[in-house]
Amino acid sequence: MSKKIVAVTACAAGIAHTYMAAESIEQAAKKKGYEVKVETNGAIGAENELTNEDIDNTDLVIVASDIKIDPIRFTGKPLYVTDSNDAIDDSEVLIDKAFEEAQVFGKKGSKVGKVQIGNDKEKTTVLTHIMSGISYMVPMVIAAGLILTIANLYAFQRDDMGRIVEWGFNTSTQMGFLMSKLFDVGQAGFTLMIPLFAGFTANSIADKPAIAPAMIGAYLVNDPEFLDAEAGGGFIGAIIVAFIVGYMVKALKKIKWPKIIQPIVPIMIIPFIASAIISLIVLYIIGNPIASGMDALYSGLTALDSNYTGAPIILGIVCGAMIGFDLGGPINKTALVFGTTVFTDTLAKYGINDANFVPGTATQAAISVAPLGVWLATVLFKNKFTKDEKVSASATFGMGLVGVTEGAIPFVAADPIRMIIANVTGSAVAGGLAAATGCRFFGGIGSPLGTFIGYIEQPIPFVTWIFCVCAGILVTALLIGIMRKPIEDNVNMDLEESYNG
Repeated sequence: MSKKIVAVTACAAGIAHTYMAAESIEQAAKKKGYEVKVETNGAIGAENELTNEDIDNTDLVIVASDIKIDPIRFTGKPLYVTDSNDAIDDSEVLIDKAFEEAQVFGKKGSKVGKVQIGNDKEKTTVLTHIMSGISYMVPMVIAAGLILTIANLYAFQRDDMGRIVEWGFNTSTQMGFLMSKLFDVGQAGFTLMIPLFAGFTANSIADKPAIAPAMIGAYLVNDPEFLDAEAGGGFIGAIIVAFIVGYMVKALKKIKWPKIIQPIVPIMIIPFIASAIISLIVLYIIGNPIASGMDALYSGLTALDSNYTGAPIILGIVCGAMIGFDLGGPINKTALVFGTTVFTDTLAKYGINDANFVPGTATQAAISVAPLGVWLATVLFKNKFTKDEKVSASATFGMGLVGVTEGAIPFVAADPIRMIIANVTGSAVAGGLAAATGCRFFGGIGSPLGTFIGYIEQPIPFVTWIFCVCAGILVTALLIGIMRKPIEDNVNMDLEESYNG
């Protein structure tokens, strides 16, 4: 009788890693002759959900997730937890290891409730909490960004060379009024995304009672009027608030509250105490120093851009290289968050014309380079890829077109050194060129399609953006082709075809 496996996969963004990990586990389990069912916890929510019957009948539970997953339903079952990358890299090895090392969850002496997902709890805790917050923030960023893009398309008036000559809404017309309100909606989304991020980062640390205090604290640390400062604390302030609140609430939950008030402790007492304390901490202790630090950072970036011609290019190269390094991993996400932070914070402080677009534009220019570079390499250097790799490249192409950099992960897993060198170099070229040419990414898709689906200010309309991105793609493809050796099967096949011909 074949063994049965159930699994749960999830990642911070809930887009690529979630489904790639699921597919990898399914294929590996079937190859080994096991029955398998995988539940995905993506941006859309839980799909292919595990039933009580599935769990009761299983021999092994695998949780491959970059965010916190509540394992309480797996009580009494052998449970093995890891991250999504382990599943993507080699699920056959993962399954063998899981059968050997899985421990029965909920047995006497074990912790029941939320567990930390990851291989090394001490090293990954902070990052996991932040990734959890980002996973909830991503839909808000995308929704608000697209709404702002639609409004901006109507607001930006360009001359024949594609340069912005005027920005604003004519509210005396119905369309102008509607677009001005859409712009307000988009701005509301960008205002709310930072408290939302902080709330769910704190939730990852201490569960639901931490959400409200963290959201309130993050809103206050980003309100210059409340702080009596020039600028808010940005994402840095939100992260600090989230961790203060998270561990404060965790401590409050350990207090032995009188039984008479225990029912209202998580919904009233703890949120009230934590909200009051974090408000005072923001107002009197951390608010102004963080705001001053962020103001100095943005002023410094602006001064560098204004006084040194090469500064934006170097920043663009660095941000682009970070995108191509680990394809949706911590370094990639750091670059994306940094780009978004600089754009949104400087937009709020300086206005649309003086906002700093360089980091955000560079990351978006680089985000599709790795997957599309791999696809192009399979087209240009057919003898250096197996048939399976060429088939996989079709899916990689589709993911690259919509700006999902994780599409290149299977190729990196198979040949990490060469692929990372090629991806980082090509992504750096795209980011550097976008900065050097003065492109400004306002919203849309970070790929060659972004010039049509979104709004990008560029010296030559449509053309400049495509040139910058495609230059990076070509560099990646050429480096892959140069560094990879021909596949033996392909060489033999070519010789056989030549002989038969």
